Amino acid sequence: MSTLNEKHIQRMFDKLDEDGDGLVSLDELKDLLDKIGACTGLDELQSLVGKTSLDFNDFLFFYDAMVKKNNEEKRSKEDNIDDNLEDDLVEAFKVFDLNGDGYISCEELQKVLSRLGLWDEKEGSDCKNMIHMYDTNLDGVLDFEEFKNMMLVSNSEGISL
Repeated sequence: MSTLNEKHIQRMFDKLDEDGDGLVSLDELKDLLDKIGACTGLDELQSLVGKTSLDFNDFLFFYDAMVKKNNEEKRSKEDNIDDNLEDDLVEAFKVFDLNGDGYISCEELQKVLSRLGLWDEKEGSDCKNMIHMYDTNLDGVLDFEEFKNMMLVSNSEGISL
């Protein structure tokens, strides 16, 4: 739900206020919510709003609350996606960290790539160079953060490893 400026909200309020009394009834508000797919029962709406009708200021407050709730739900979904991605990366890291020491060495990378059929010595690919590109602390191996950066950069650039 995008945020609207007050002028647009006033137009929406005026359109909902069919009888022109300066108030939007819960029935009118429920009709709007039904139209945008936010269906709710009249009793639930009354307990949420605490009134039987809303003046413009009440309507503004209600609108702001709906936008805030929607934004919180979006953030929650995004956090969930981030958590799932992190879990997937941890599992992928474990595949490459053959000895379980928390690092991916050149030898481990080459063994896993060979098993996956992605390593061809004839092409002259060098695991040391691959690791060096993402080895930010220059210790010759990839820790999880370096691996994660490599995977995220590679994925965003459309590079398949």
